Order: sequence, then structure tokens, then C-alpha cells
Amino acid sequence: MADDTPDALKVDERLEKEFEKALEYRLTDDDIELARLRLGIDTPNRSRELFSEATPDAIRNWAMGVGDDNPLYIDEDYGRGTRWGSQIGHGTMIGHIKSPMLGDPMPADVKARTKGIFRGVHVFVSGGTWQWYRPLYPGDRLFSFKGDESQEVKESEFAGRSLIRVRRDVVMNQRAEVLGVYRILTVSTERKKARSTGKYAAIEPASYTDDDYERIDAVYAQEAPRGADARYWEDVNIGDELDPMVKGPLTVTEMIAFHAGGYGFTPYGLRASRLGYKNRQRIKAFYIKNEQGVYDVAQRLHWDSEWAKAIGNPMAYDYGVLRQAWFYHHVADWAGDDACIIALEDSIRKFNYMGDVQFLSGKVKDKRIEDGHHVVELELHMVNQRDTETAFGSATVSLPSRETGLPVFPAVPVDLQRTAAAMYARHIELAREARR
Repeated sequence: MADDTPDALKVDERLEKEFEKALEYRLTDDDIELARLRLGIDTPNRSRELFSEATPDAIRNWAMGVGDDNPLYIDEDYGRGTRWGSQIGHGTMIGHIKSPMLGDPMPADVKARTKGIFRGVHVFVSGGTWQWYRPLYPGDRLFSFKGDESQEVKESEFAGRSLIRVRRDVVMNQRAEVLGVYRILTVSTERKKARSTGKYAAIEPASYTDDDYERIDAVYAQEAPRGADARYWEDVNIGDELDPMVKGPLTVTEMIAFHAGGYGFTPYGLRASRLGYKNRQRIKAFYIKNEQGVYDVAQRLHWDSEWAKAIGNPMAYDYGVLRQAWFYHHVADWAGDDACIIALEDSIRKFNYMGDVQFLSGKVKDKRIEDGHHVVELELHMVNQRDTETAFGSATVSLPSRETGLPVFPAVPVDLQRTAAAMYARHIELAREARR
């Protein structure tokens, strides 16, 4: 007998079955309590990202992947004429270059008791903080160690009960010099709860007229990095506004560019063919069939709107990390080549869906002299075409001064540098043992 069921209905049924399988993974009280055992334990990051060394090409590709054309990042020759004497990396890149670091594992009893917790639970980045202590130079090979700092159970309007976790990543180069600290705030939710609320079901895909694009393009046409034109601390006033910036409209192409720039290959990984098969055997919960019955990564909700709809969103959406990079881009364009961006904090409040455009704004909130640094505090905002604020943040920038000259990055806290040095010494020790 011929099957005359409408194709669309068959697609919905297939996705429904896969979604029901995904519901088997729950955010349980036992997992939440077991996760507390990991708090305060630093372990080496054994992952290898797409880029393990900051080559000139890697630095350029990351910047271009987030839509930043600052020649300080993308032009090797330009950097030689700046105070840095070299091309340097976009600040957010340090969180996403990884060489495998050797070291002592998590205590065996903690590892055994916490193995497999939160498996299959939906996780997304909700914000983070960055602290920088030196720039990223070509030739830097980056290592990191990580550890959960805190966790808190909350009620979310989107997903019911959720678990808020903060993980600290300390990043160093091959000389054990700490480049920065990246704290990542993630929200873990059950897919069932995220879907059942239907909170965002009424959001319609964005559409644009020629007039809409004139508004967007007018901002793009005015954007430019400040570059070598130094922005002196003495010339900045509280209340000064940053030049506007725009990002989007968001497309699948932009997601491809971000991944090509180096994001998102660990801990689960995007793998092809045989490597994809091996990865699927390693982490089965990460692979869920699509409407054709083909296994694909759960991560595809960032480019596959049908899967995003199945788990509670009206369409695919971006990564929180991408918007962190956009905030950094906005600040760096304003600050100029000579500045030191020493901290950035952001909160991702709403989804940035396919087709959405983000308008970035900011202003000077404070200025002060602190421990010899001529510092300004910036307030940052990101608003979409629906006039909804999707993210906000703040940045701390050390600017040149007419009295003291070029700024410098703050010193690494002594305890942090000691911990990093000890972790790296253990890495070298184990690497030597492995070569014997």
C-alpha cells in the first residue's frame, strides 16, 4: 500500500521520536549534588582545539570568523608598526586555542562518582568574564587548566529549573606566562522543560525591506577601528558614547565562518565521516537523528531550525561566545591600538535567532587612576531589530595618558602565577617521562 502521509507530517513524527529519546536525559538532584564534589578542583585541559598555536593565519581567521577586520589582528605587516611590534590576537581568542596539557587527573573517587552526570542535558552559554594580563602573539602555544568555581540552582522563565555553573579557565603560553582568565557561565536545562513552556513560539522570523537594510548598511559604512590615532585618557569624559556598531542579520553562513575561525571543536567535537562515526560511539547522547533519519550532533540547533524548534525555540540561534567576541570588537575599535583591554563581563539575556540583527551601543561609565593605570569603565548594550536587549556587559580599558605614556596590562596575581607555574612544571615532567 502506498504511503500517502504528507512529507511534512512524516518529518514532524521523526523529529518527535528523536526528541522523546532526548527527554530521557534529566537534570536530577543526584547529579546536582555530585557535581559539588568537583568545585575547586583544577585539572589540566587535555583537549586540542582546531588551533593549538597562535599562528598568524589562526589569529587572522579567528578575527575574520567573528567579523572583525581590525588590521592589528588580520595584517601581519601592520602590527610591526604598532606599540606591540607584531600582529596580536583578538582577546577572546585565548579562550579557544588549546594544546593538550598533561597533568594530574581529577581524584579517582571524584571522577568515578561524577562520571556521566548531566549526560544529554541541554547546556548553553549565558555569559562570562574575561581578565587579560598580556597580549596573544604569533607563535604562542596555549595551554590551560580548568575547574568549576560555583553552581546554583535557579528557576528560569524559559526552562523551569536550571543549574547555573561557573567554570574558570586559566590560559598560559609555552613559557608558563598567564595570558588571561576566562570564566564561563553556563545554564543547564532539561529539553522537556525548555520545550513545554512555548515562551518563544510566537516569535516570527525577521524580514527586511530595502529601507531596513539602508539603516543597517549605514552603520556598517561608518564603522572603523580607531587604529593608530591614540585615545588619551585625559580626552575621555563620563557619558561619552561609543560609535554604534551592527552585527548581522545572522545567517548559517555566519555560523560556518565562526567555526572556520576556530570555535566549537571541543569537548564534543564536529567530526566528519569515519571520525564522526567514532565520535558517535564515544558520546552517543550527543548524536540525535534528523528528519531524514541521519545521526547528527545536538549542537546543530545553531544552524538547523527544525531541530531548534523540536527543543523549544522558533528557529536556530547563535553562540553566546560569538556575542562576547562582538562586545570585544566594539571596545577594541573604540579604544585604538595603544590601549590595553583588561577586563570584559557580559550577560547573554535573549536568543539571537537566524535573521536577527544586533545593534551595539555603549558609553563611558567611569574614569579613574588606579594603581598607576589610567582606566575607563564602559557600559555595553546589544539590542535586536525588535528593540529587545539581548545582551549587556561592561569593559575595563587602560588608555594612554599624556602624562605617563603607554598603558600596560596589570600584573598577574602572585598566587595565580604560582599555580600556573606548578601546573606547567607538572606538564613538562610528564612530557619528559612519556619520551623516555
